[in-house]
Amino acid sequence: MQTTRTPRPWTALRTWSARRWWVAIGAGLGTMLIVALPTAVIPNPIFGRAIEVTWWSYPVVILTGVLGGLLLATYIKEPAPYAQDADSGEQADRPLTLGAVGGLVSFFAVGCPVCNKIVLIALGASGAMTWFAPIQPFLALASVVLMGWALHARLKGEISCSITPAS
Repeated sequence: MQTTRTPRPWTALRTWSARRWWVAIGAGLGTMLIVALPTAVIPNPIFGRAIEVTWWSYPVVILTGVLGGLLLATYIKEPAPYAQDADSGEQADRPLTLGAVGGLVSFFAVGCPVCNKIVLIALGASGAMTWFAPIQPFLALASVVLMGWALHARLKGEISCSITPAS
């Protein structure tokens, strides 16, 4: 008896065209800049920090960029051996939403706890350091998990077969 094996979602990356990879690279760099510049993980003259950047902020920004770029590239429509119309159906919206939430959570995770206006209004400066700063690594982990899950769901949708109901 011969069994057929369903391809793993990551195999969809092998079918991507150069166009999609360029979008992934550009979107990834853009995502990293959108997270790293306002949070001053990348020092710049416009934004500053009152608290030093944590060591784990750099890998989180890089992972956010990589996952964000790959996730955004899945929305580029192209003919491929496993490609489906990813823009149709309700399933396409959930990974995008979770990916966006993951990117936003990443922004809060790597940001300066006392520079964040929302945190300051909600907790005050001492609350930001006492309550918010200790949970930032967990926010970072949650953001990477959310974005990774969203990318996995999108790639899985590219290789799965659509089932048409019998007439």
